Amino acid sequence: MKICNIQVGEIKIPLKKPFKTALREVYTLENVVVKIETDTGNVGYGEAAITPVITGDTMGSIKWAIMEHIRPVIIGMDVENIEEIMNRIDSSLVGNSSPKAAVDMAIYDLYGQLYNAPVYKLLGGYRKKITTDITVSVNDPDEMAEDSIEAIEKGYETIKVKVGKDWKVDLLRLETIRKAVGNGIDIRIDANQGWTPKEAVKVLKIMEDRGLNIELVEQPVKAHDIEGLKYVTDNIETLVMADESVFSPKDALNIITNRAVDLINIKLMKTGGIHNALKICDMAEIYGVECMLGCMMESKIGLTAASHLAGAKSIITKFDLDAPNLCAEDPVNGGAVYEESLIRLDNSPGFGFKDIGNLIYD
Repeated sequence: MKICNIQVGEIKIPLKKPFKTALREVYTLENVVVKIETDTGNVGYGEAAITPVITGDTMGSIKWAIMEHIRPVIIGMDVENIEEIMNRIDSSLVGNSSPKAAVDMAIYDLYGQLYNAPVYKLLGGYRKKITTDITVSVNDPDEMAEDSIEAIEKGYETIKVKVGKDWKVDLLRLETIRKAVGNGIDIRIDANQGWTPKEAVKVLKIMEDRGLNIELVEQPVKAHDIEGLKYVTDNIETLVMADESVFSPKDALNIITNRAVDLINIKLMKTGGIHNALKICDMAEIYGVECMLGCMMESKIGLTAASHLAGAKSIITKFDLDAPNLCAEDPVNGGAVYEESLIRLDNSPGFGFKDIGNLIYD
């Protein structure tokens, strides 16, 4: 099964309603999709999210990286030689984790087809069902509480809330949500690097004292501030998770060996795909650091790949793979089956994609 053609295109999917955080407001999911064809007629798909403020990757830079740098070094290669393919992808250019992730996904999709097995089984086969949280869009406290109740009525057991801009407003929002949903629902928060270490400790201790029962806090301080992360972790009871601090396996090793956090959030858009994410999982397992599998604003293409990784590894114990549920439509035929909070994987070879609509190829 040799790679004979690589194409890039765009996918656009409207959201059910605007997705608001403290940093931005999103109305439509717009990403790059890569399609890899082989001499056997098999097709693999991958996706790259456009998140310039996190990965630095834009629509133009993603297409350029794939077609001008990654494509030339893997065209003609046999999918069976996946290790060498991944090494070539990784060394094709520095950074550019999202385009690398898209090609990585498409190769793993083909790899599963080559061996007539779902990817999650090839990688470990730990579980075939996953339960995701859902992120509540930033609005006034009462509206956020209503959205949280609506999510619970649909079967969600974990709510994720973005914080980090004005901690007093954040407290009001969280208190309102907790009062509305009761104590039987987990609430996790994501500060997106919004606090200083001392401010984070102050705010999180207030949350603890007020009985908000926060499950975990994600990336409370700047990504480069590993000492600051450790300071927060050492001075609060709430679990601390690294997100933007961990892109590569090297980042993960630094975080883990310094005991800077309790948990690591793995995202394929940061790691450059499944290949490097597996290395992070192996290190985390050795040191007993549990992981969450998270996502950017991705369609079911990227989230199917993420779900297969989540299904493969036992060290991944938490799941934030809700983006397809925020979309007004699903143009992806096949792949992971989303039933609100429940994500199911089947025995289809690779990722199980049959067809993808809404694609406009270059």
